[in-house]
Amino acid sequence: MSKRDYYEVLGVSKDASDDELKKAFRKAAVKYHPDKEGGDEAKFKEVNEAYEVLKDKQKRQRYDQFGHAGVGGASGGGYSGGNPFEGFGGGQGGFEFNFGDGGLGDIFGQFFGGGQGGQRGPVRGRDVETQIQLSFEEAVFGVERDMAFDMDDECSHCHGSTVEPGHELKTCPTCKGAGQQTRVVNTMFGAIQQAVTCETCSGRGKVPEKVCTVCHGKGTERRKQTITLKVPAGIDDGATIRLKERGEATANGPKGDLYVHIRVKAHKHFTREGDLILSEEHVSMIDAALGTEIDVETVDGKVRMKIPNGTQSGTDFKLSGHGVPHLRSDRRGAHIVSIIVDTPTKLSKKQKELLEQFGGLKKKSIF
Repeated sequence: MSKRDYYEVLGVSKDASDDELKKAFRKAAVKYHPDKEGGDEAKFKEVNEAYEVLKDKQKRQRYDQFGHAGVGGASGGGYSGGNPFEGFGGGQGGFEFNFGDGGLGDIFGQFFGGGQGGQRGPVRGRDVETQIQLSFEEAVFGVERDMAFDMDDECSHCHGSTVEPGHELKTCPTCKGAGQQTRVVNTMFGAIQQAVTCETCSGRGKVPEKVCTVCHGKGTERRKQTITLKVPAGIDDGATIRLKERGEATANGPKGDLYVHIRVKAHKHFTREGDLILSEEHVSMIDAALGTEIDVETVDGKVRMKIPNGTQSGTDFKLSGHGVPHLRSDRRGAHIVSIIVDTPTKLSKKQKELLEQFGGLKKKSIF
């Protein structure tokens, strides 16, 4: 679905001042805030996205020149930040991505013990966290990484059952299969019965006829593991990839999850803004005045770009399809090249004379 014009979203004209933008944003943010009765989360995000672009002079200039493609807005991505009230986040496909500090609620709810609370049933294995660092190009194009871990895995002898092969599980003699025991606690209000997890079977209701001779009833073995991670093209710094059930194992239960936090090294020439790649190119005053062609460095290699005569310093040019791939499609953003016109600081006598002649001719042409 195509995006609405950002000025239309905020209900302002294209020549709106900073104060007019701020007032319009606050009014719309209050109107659509999802915590308010009658609020609209989708419109609230749309308002935030529009204001994030238009309040920034450089982003606004690119938006006015190139539209949504000039600010990475064609990716269909989520909310980019700047919300004065709270943040939003979400997941994608088989991996779970969490950008910035949005969408971490599910992670924290399951870290350190599986989030099983006091419920009966199999206990999840421990979640594992790690961090990898990518180059700028690896984040743009994606990469496969082998990661080595030393963690609990399923016992190779009993396959996690805790039972010596050839034997079976039997009903726990302590709790009679209930998984819980009842104990009496004396309080200031009198004796109170309290149900607690059975100490013998750890709540499973069953115990081995004979415990595994390798893991001694633990169900797991500590060993080195190698996991291959496929990092998708277009992932950004600060993202988290969740690999379900690739964490540590536990007896008679599912494995925990593996959370891989992504860090991306800064590039010496490029910066990134959503699905845009930004860079600067310097040209001489003469080339800017007369026009020229230059080789621009992109993540795809050098691209020939035309500089029209009369180009001013700070002018942006768009190289379509040379930006960051969209995580949700096979399209790519643009590469925005900002031109910096270099003014000479040291001139020869002849150069000064020529510039003075040019300045004189220019003054005469005015009249």
